[in-house]
Amino acid sequence: MPRYAAVDIGSNSVRMMAVEAIQKSVRVLSEDRQVTRLGESVFRTGRISEEALTFLLATLERMAATYQKLNVDRVRAVATSAVRDAGNQEEFLARASAVLGVAVEIISGPEEARLIHLGVEAQWPRPGERTLIVDVGGGSAEIIITHDGQMMDAVSKPLGAVRLTEMFLKSDPPTADELHRMMQYIDEKLYSIGKKHGSEKFDRAIATSASAAAVVCAVNEVPRAHRHDADRLRARTTQIRRLYGEISKLDIAGRRRIAGIGPRRAEIVTAGAAVFLRTLEIFHHHSLYYSVAGVRDGIIADFEERGVAREVSQLSPEQRKMVETMARRYGISLKHAGAVASIAHRLFELLQPLHDLPPAAGRMLQAAAYLHDIGHFVSDTGHHKHSAYLVANSDMPGFTARERITIAALCRFHRKSMPQPRHSLFQQLDAESKKTVMTMAPLLRIADSLDRSHQQKVHTVDGSIRGGSVALLVTANADVDLELWAANEVSSAFTQVYGLPISIQRRG
Repeated sequence: MPRYAAVDIGSNSVRMMAVEAIQKSVRVLSEDRQVTRLGESVFRTGRISEEALTFLLATLERMAATYQKLNVDRVRAVATSAVRDAGNQEEFLARASAVLGVAVEIISGPEEARLIHLGVEAQWPRPGERTLIVDVGGGSAEIIITHDGQMMDAVSKPLGAVRLTEMFLKSDPPTADELHRMMQYIDEKLYSIGKKHGSEKFDRAIATSASAAAVVCAVNEVPRAHRHDADRLRARTTQIRRLYGEISKLDIAGRRRIAGIGPRRAEIVTAGAAVFLRTLEIFHHHSLYYSVAGVRDGIIADFEERGVAREVSQLSPEQRKMVETMARRYGISLKHAGAVASIAHRLFELLQPLHDLPPAAGRMLQAAAYLHDIGHFVSDTGHHKHSAYLVANSDMPGFTARERITIAALCRFHRKSMPQPRHSLFQQLDAESKKTVMTMAPLLRIADSLDRSHQQKVHTVDGSIRGGSVALLVTANADVDLELWAANEVSSAFTQVYGLPISIQRRG
């Protein structure tokens, strides 16, 4: 399955997330977050300071080392408000891109809003709802209107918590005049979106960002260390108003003593709470739910929605043409070979949490599915051995020599005995290729059995891994009793390798 990494370089902090995409969901492999205050110098001087940039680059280097070890297939790194405003953004882009090993993009406010929306929808789908989403970052705030999962309108305003603090809150605690001027500025920036949508009714308002976490955690007395427990937790507008009134009178030491507000967040939480409060008041909404989703989740959701990198586990067009030509040369039905290849790849995806192989193994499995029967050209007796010989001794452009021998071994063990130390072909393989053959051979056997009649009766295969067993459900357009019997007959090889029982049944 494809692995993705997202890096969100915000005005206050940088976040990295690496995931593995599995069946319309993702498994988080690693997460990292570091407060960098990149925006402080930008909003004060118009440039990213050398001190802030040096600290950021060290952080990015650490994050890049993490996702590089995970062998991710795609990385997207984006920078938002502070870098959009920085006079030395070209220097930033060159140095940050060099450290990450991927070009950093400076995204626009609308693109930032789109990614936030995608992230929230991926983490918390709400069919039929009309929703107001508010994200208050370090440099900007995104106000997003959604209906039934679709983004209807969005604006990005210069209302980030770091920016507002630098612009208005010079005293500690802030003076009444400073708070008044900040609120006037917030109202001015929210006026147009409020006039356009302020009279509309929303089923829910959702807040994202670390500032949102601090506000909702403080209202609900959730310790900062348990911030993720606040996901989908609600704070009423009256509670947020009370919190804002309290923290705006406290100095930074006092704000740090409030449960849910971290030591660094205490420096900017007053401004963040003000934006959330005024947004709720302008839209006449009674409460705010917190979501852990953010830009990084949107990047991952965007990758997944577009199927980015899934092609790495499937044959390239050139590779597919090559194996089809080879199969045709030896008199193989491409309908049968293609059906087995399709089912085999589906099993590769479904069972990825168990075999944990890199995407390239899926290509070799598909190639073996196309070629497993070519040995019939030599003899029907022991055709699996003849298939292996033909593959091992053929010129296969598009595959390395190591891949070719692995494919040959998969053909050799698609039936009869499983790999043993006595098998010379298996012994030619390195440790990684041996694992590929051992774990993929049972999948090839099941896939071949599910087209036992060579009539392509099976349409789709779905499955689940629960309670120490695997269940496959087959959707078919005809009687598949023979196919199901054959697949269950070879399932012992799966249990032998994976140590789990497997059942294969027709859906419904």
